[in-house]
Amino acid sequence: MKAAPTLPLGTWLHVFVRLFAVQGSYNYETMIGNGIAFAAEPAFRLLPGGRDGDAYHAAMARHSRYFNAHPYLAALAVGALVRAELDGEAGERVERFRTACCGPLGAAGDRLVWAGWLPFCSALALLAYGLGASAAGVLLTFVGTYNVAHVALRAWGLRAGYREGLKVASALGSPVLRTGPLHVARALAIVAGVALPLVLLRVRAGHPTPIGFELGLAALLAVALARWQARTDGWRVGVILLLLFFIYSVVR
Repeated sequence: MKAAPTLPLGTWLHVFVRLFAVQGSYNYETMIGNGIAFAAEPAFRLLPGGRDGDAYHAAMARHSRYFNAHPYLAALAVGALVRAELDGEAGERVERFRTACCGPLGAAGDRLVWAGWLPFCSALALLAYGLGASAAGVLLTFVGTYNVAHVALRAWGLRAGYREGLKVASALGSPVLRTGPLHVARALAIVAGVALPLVLLRVRAGHPTPIGFELGLAALLAVALARWQARTDGWRVGVILLLLFFIYSVVR
């Protein structure tokens, strides 16, 4: 594979910033297809003929069509598609790639972010609350930790996608996506195991209650989670718990 064309720094920055709006025109007909084209558009201006050229118009039309993937890992697709267009790949080959990468990018992103990192950030925020953080501190812990990771994931995806082009499947074997969910799940279990007792202690300090009541409530929650495990996701439970403790810390 030939070396990737060098993109101006300004083009990189424009593409990267636009990745945050990739869901801005989400709809049930094209999903995030319009967002993919919007994010890649600054790079397409470098195609022969510029904005008025046939290559630019063909690329924009091609990438505004249906595309569905995890919004953060869509950066991998954007990088690869930009590289493919600048390399002059045949339109049919680019179309086949777009169709093939939707499923893997969606599944990998769901496992890493929705089922892993989001619950971990929720548990970390609960730990901050249990250690005595204020409402603002709890919120900043969650928002800060979550955003640092997803911004880094977008940056990595854009660079890896552009480097590999249509051979971006090798990037899907990266430790970030292959073993990342496992490590995040282990960290989540450790943080949650430390956080929940501390949270209960802090709540009990503000409103002393019989220990039997707390144990009974914990047992009811355990039974409910076991009963609902097939109908709910860990991240939903984590966010609900975080919201409840945030409201409690504000109104107490």
